[in-house]
Amino acid sequence: FAGASQAQSLVDIYEMAKSYDAAYLSARAQYDANLAKADQGKAQLLPQVGLSGGATRSQREVSPTGATTDYSYTTQTAGINATQPLYRPANLATYRQSQKGLELAEAALSQADQDLIVRVSQAYFDVLNAQDSLRLVQAQKAAVSEQLASAKRNFEVGTATIADTREAQARFDLATAQEIAVDNDLRVKTVALELLVGKAGLQPVRIQSNAVLPPVDGQGVDSWIAQSETAHPAIRLARANLDVAKLETEKATAGHKPTVDFTLGYNAQKNINGTAVAYSGMSNQINVASAGITANLPLFAGFATQNRIRETTALEEKARLDLEGAQRQVSQATRTAYLGLQSGLGQVKAYEAAEASSQVALDANKLGYQVGVRINIDVLNSQSQLYQTKRDLAKARYDVLVGQLKLRQAAGVLKADDLQPINRLLAP
Repeated sequence: FAGASQAQSLVDIYEMAKSYDAAYLSARAQYDANLAKADQGKAQLLPQVGLSGGATRSQREVSPTGATTDYSYTTQTAGINATQPLYRPANLATYRQSQKGLELAEAALSQADQDLIVRVSQAYFDVLNAQDSLRLVQAQKAAVSEQLASAKRNFEVGTATIADTREAQARFDLATAQEIAVDNDLRVKTVALELLVGKAGLQPVRIQSNAVLPPVDGQGVDSWIAQSETAHPAIRLARANLDVAKLETEKATAGHKPTVDFTLGYNAQKNINGTAVAYSGMSNQINVASAGITANLPLFAGFATQNRIRETTALEEKARLDLEGAQRQVSQATRTAYLGLQSGLGQVKAYEAAEASSQVALDANKLGYQVGVRINIDVLNSQSQLYQTKRDLAKARYDVLVGQLKLRQAAGVLKADDLQPINRLLAP
């Protein structure tokens, strides 16, 4: 991995991932291939021109009136011929299918881009969440250490029992174990982010402490579902596949229809008969220029055309059902993402209130412990509750930010520009 020398924002890491992530680059290569394949469909409507040539050496034996005469000669041919389709319904359907291939390519690339945005954002905030968890566990460990020292002092002067010291020691050991686990989790999350961009030593920029989470856009879940019906890549893919299946049925039906081509050619043949020419050493040549219209009408193909029509009709029905299934899945995913985001915003507000209440409860228990109306375990429990609430609050805030992107992805309208509002929440 190449080293990273300074802190990176979410947009910075997304731009790095676009030039490194294998899944996205694979989708990009497939998009380029589909573009080239779409252009191939035009060839079915354009003239076909070919240049031909050949030379044949022949041995001829003639037996007039009982006498046998043998001689050899060479025949040379050359020509150029062109064919322009005038009426070929199957070729026209193939061309229209190739244009639908462009829609398929664009939808597939859009889906890959949206997936990359969500994966990068999830990995980015996973690292930030792990960093916050490590800081909070370390802060909790320091607070427990202070409480442990206080319990030891009180035990030495006889104002507290050995139970207080042992309870504080147990909490300190537990905090140490949690610190080891959270530190390992941070390392794992960091490696996952580095694998997306191909750089080591990444330093994601943290969110500002006073950042206000943006509200949910739109007028409600129905408006998001309405957007998904026209914009979601999965629905666009399914709709394009249905159009391609319909055109495939047209191609199969064209098996019963005639074809008409315009032909144009110029051909030359030298030494067309090997008789006296071969003896005299002379050569002759015939040049033929031709132009015409060729028509073909299929009469019977062993029921192949009828069975092909049955096959494509069934595949067309399958594509129609696939489209309905995609619409239902996208609608369900959009509704789930919307409700999840609304729940996340509610949890953030609840955790903010719980954090304030937990801090007040901790201060009260500390004061009560000092005056002798609370015991050490009460303070330790209040500390654990406060720091756990802080960790839950931090995770809930990150989940909301990622949830907003997932909602837009579920509706199929997620773009790279949607990262900018989140990027502005990061600390300078």
